[in-house]
Amino acid sequence: MGMVKRFLGSYSENFAVALGLWPFMSLALTLPILAYLYHRDGRLRLGTAVGAYLTVLYGLGLVCLTLYPLPSGDSGPGITYGIPPQLNPLAFVGDLRREGVAALPQILANVVFFVPLGFIAGRLFRWGLARTALAGLAVSLLVETAQLTGVFGIYAYAYRTFDVDDLIYNTAGALVGWLLAAAAARVLPPDEEAGPVPVTDEPGFVRRMVALWIDSLVMAVAWVVLVSGVQALASAVGASRGDLPGPLGDQRWMLLLGAVVLVVVEGVVPALRAGRTLGGGFVRMTCETRPRRGWRRALFYVGRLVVLGAVLAWPFAGVPLAALFYALVRQMPYDLLP
Repeated sequence: MGMVKRFLGSYSENFAVALGLWPFMSLALTLPILAYLYHRDGRLRLGTAVGAYLTVLYGLGLVCLTLYPLPSGDSGPGITYGIPPQLNPLAFVGDLRREGVAALPQILANVVFFVPLGFIAGRLFRWGLARTALAGLAVSLLVETAQLTGVFGIYAYAYRTFDVDDLIYNTAGALVGWLLAAAAARVLPPDEEAGPVPVTDEPGFVRRMVALWIDSLVMAVAWVVLVSGVQALASAVGASRGDLPGPLGDQRWMLLLGAVVLVVVEGVVPALRAGRTLGGGFVRMTCETRPRRGWRRALFYVGRLVVLGAVLAWPFAGVPLAALFYALVRQMPYDLLP
């Protein structure tokens, strides 16, 4: 027991790093999973949302456990010399002969670390055995390659060992996790796949925020492309005339361009697609919670643009206020418009 405690204790600092990063990174990293689940199922249960959130913790923990501690100082592995890879798939036999049971914690840890990955693949993503095995092997190879290359060249040399046996242990762990998910499905079956999922006109707050996140990515890319294009054109014109055009010397045009992108993505696009933005279409929702025509529909979209513009401009205040409003009224402010 003392040997196991010492082994786990060597990873305590790494896991603390994962826990420290969790509150800051979990939201951004959980959103893609939620978007996928909404797209697949058309709904999101509390248990599934919690599972997605815990998946992020597992991912961060896996990174910290396999890549930390990072090299420091001015000498040592990763800085002035590297650690050679271990390419013998039967090296564990020699380890067991040499160290006896003292070698088991390291072997078991490499299996156990990937059991959650297999369980997540089987339970949350509903992948088959072969796909889960390939995922386990791919993730393990990515980790081992990061160790071999000093985190893909960030460090001059490898500071941890690339071990081909780890690929075997990790893949085996993913398969064990998948088998556990299959066993759990017999006791507590997962939700049945619903087949074709209709678009809902009663989206909850989380689904709205996931759709807005996707739309925000689209708007960010569109804005960067447009700004870069305008700046390139302005530079060409400025080079031929000796100076930049007057209006482009004022950075406020970037804000105006951002407002135009917002109007197109959150106003024009859904107005032409029965209330479905690009993000809303992906998570199977429409922002039009009831039929409106004429000036009422126009007023709805103007109000929606004002609210979303405020939320995007001041997200740290806008998102909590929007969440509080929705919790009290069960609608967004623009849904109350006639």
